[in-house]
Amino acid sequence: MIKFGRILKSLSGFYYIKDEKDGIVYQTRARGNFRQKGTKPIVGDFAEFSAEANSEGYVLALKARENMLVRPPIANIDQAVVVISAVEPNFSLNLLDRFLVLLTNKGIEPLIYLSKLDLVTDLKTFEKTQADYEKIGYQFFMNDWEKILPEFSGKVTVFMGQTGVGKSTLLNKIAPEMLLATQEISDKLGRGRHTTRHVELFEVYDGLIADTPGFSSLDYEIDNQPDLNAAFPEILRQSFGCKFRECTHTHEPKCQVKPAVAAGDILQSRYDNYLLFLAEIQGKRETYKKVVKK
Repeated sequence: MIKFGRILKSLSGFYYIKDEKDGIVYQTRARGNFRQKGTKPIVGDFAEFSAEANSEGYVLALKARENMLVRPPIANIDQAVVVISAVEPNFSLNLLDRFLVLLTNKGIEPLIYLSKLDLVTDLKTFEKTQADYEKIGYQFFMNDWEKILPEFSGKVTVFMGQTGVGKSTLLNKIAPEMLLATQEISDKLGRGRHTTRHVELFEVYDGLIADTPGFSSLDYEIDNQPDLNAAFPEILRQSFGCKFRECTHTHEPKCQVKPAVAAGDILQSRYDNYLLFLAEIQGKRETYKKVVKK
């Protein structure tokens, strides 16, 4: 019998798929032709699979992915909670913007969660940052974890942030049973063993949340100015008025972005980070050209 559903868990070469119609989770393996194609199923994939009575099922085909992250390997993500701390480690607009650029480029909705505000005496700076980013269009939560709960309904959510910002603490408040289940899997597999990967989506608050809060990779795939421009929503809006279609907002005449920065319509810090990321992209290109010439 051919069925269709989403892969909720990957463990020891098995894929556990929840059928869209009957809601049953089936254990399957991937056929060898996936390896021949240089791909393999990952958690979050929508898959066509076989499910015969009293026998192991097989993943037959995968639906095209809307997006995916590499660490942890998860596909078709709706949103990501970017956990960033006020202190220990210190708050960084540069790091926050790097996460936002990564997510926007991949079509993943960011939810900003500021942690460790209990260690701060003066909240004015952070309240201004919240107002600034909400004006851009981002959702920004300040240490009130219960307010974020309604956002999980009907969505696939991952968590990301630096080590030590409180991702595990936040997840333990949101879904302690999820971390306990993950802990049990880790204990069974044995700590320190990297031969078996375990990634899982848990049903929490009418949505799906990734089992790991450890995502911290910033290996975003932007390698050109137009994509970088599009990853800053407020810069993108102003750029439609620029004289040149691929204006870099650095030296071109009749640029609309630079006046918007001067007028305070675009945050100076956001523009500075845009320029820094642009320089990094151009630097990578120059390095690549030198390597190719060799």
